[in-house]
Amino acid sequence: MNENPLGYEKISKLLKEFALPSITATLVSSLYNIVDQIFIGQGVGYLGNAATNVSYPLSTICLAIALLIGIGSASRFSICLGSKDYHKAAVIVGNGVLLMLFAGIIYLIIGESLLPLLLKIFGATDEVLPYAKQYSGITLLGMPLLIMTNGISNLIRADGSPKYSMVCMVIGAIANTILDPIFIFIFQWGVFGAALATVIGQILSFLLAIRYLWHFQTIRLTKSCFHLNIRDNIKTLYMGTSSCVNQIAITFVQIVLNNSLTYYGALSIYGKDIPLAACGIVMKTNAILLSIIVGISQGVQPIIGYNFGAKKYKRLKQAYLLALKWNFVVSAIGFCLFQIFPEQIISIFGKGDKLYEEFSVLFMRTFLFMVLVNGVQLLSSNFFTAIGKALKGLLLSLTRQVFFLIPLILLLPLYFGIFGVLLAGPIADFIAFVVSVLFMRKEFKQLNLQGDSI
Repeated sequence: MNENPLGYEKISKLLKEFALPSITATLVSSLYNIVDQIFIGQGVGYLGNAATNVSYPLSTICLAIALLIGIGSASRFSICLGSKDYHKAAVIVGNGVLLMLFAGIIYLIIGESLLPLLLKIFGATDEVLPYAKQYSGITLLGMPLLIMTNGISNLIRADGSPKYSMVCMVIGAIANTILDPIFIFIFQWGVFGAALATVIGQILSFLLAIRYLWHFQTIRLTKSCFHLNIRDNIKTLYMGTSSCVNQIAITFVQIVLNNSLTYYGALSIYGKDIPLAACGIVMKTNAILLSIIVGISQGVQPIIGYNFGAKKYKRLKQAYLLALKWNFVVSAIGFCLFQIFPEQIISIFGKGDKLYEEFSVLFMRTFLFMVLVNGVQLLSSNFFTAIGKALKGLLLSLTRQVFFLIPLILLLPLYFGIFGVLLAGPIADFIAFVVSVLFMRKEFKQLNLQGDSI
């Protein structure tokens, strides 16, 4: 076969070609929950917003599974393409698709069986629980489809079809956005309608993703590719561990954050439910910014993985540094919006009393104060995954969420009350940024010593 463009095309052109569709896909994916929250906030009120917040960990766990298998498969797939082992690349895809299917079914069964207990663990209060059970009970039905769609989308992108990967996600989000107001306001179905719209959108995205299995550009899938090889699957899961653990860590942060806010909120003038609802809005808004950063990171992954496999280290470093510049531009825009226009952003999700609006603005400005640098850790973690150094990627992915943010959420409120919960965010972001810079400086020095293979 001819040389893959990933090995010789201009890096800026490749990043635009791969990252822009990836950004669109991840942005659209994050909009599923955000669109629901906007319409629920307008149609149900802030208790509905709180319900989507405590249900959100179910989605992050689902995404963690998709990333574990999807990023792991895509990283190995890209490295195999770089070394021109096309048969192995096809086997990796077949194994990955089967893993996604079985993981999705198992997750659905466990989620539905333990739903009330899980929602309580996620921080649901007695007032919020009925809304959360209704919403989550429906959205869980679409989780297996979401796992397969997100996982296969990573493989589609690595195959050189980022636009198709984008369309898979966009079509579902468009359907969800159209159906949400119809089901909530016209049919008066409330949170049930929002959840149903989400599942219908996921079905459409899934059908498009599955269709691509017969249209890969670089490989040809046969029946022999679709068998579970334990040794092969362990390698795939290892490669995807960093991205997966990062999502799992986000889930734990959400649980600790929700419970800390309800506990210290009860000791403040805001009460239990206002901090919980405000947290949902701020975290979902930040998810828009993070989805763009994730999109850049996923878009650059095939470029990094291929050139590492081909031992073209200069191109690999160029790709990382250009993606880093994109991250800073996006983060700077996000910082300005969060600091200057918090009231306008929060009003999109519905109105509340004066205390609700006051705390929401304080939460957004304080917790997201260091968004300017929080994308560096995520991009650097994905960099190590893309070059096959999953253990380093895993360690780096744990820095912000597990090593810094969760301990700070637990410790700072002891001295500053509920405001201490908010301070934990920017402090953890800054420390994780410093650690990421140290990791990348050391890795680049090692790559400089190896030199390029021409």
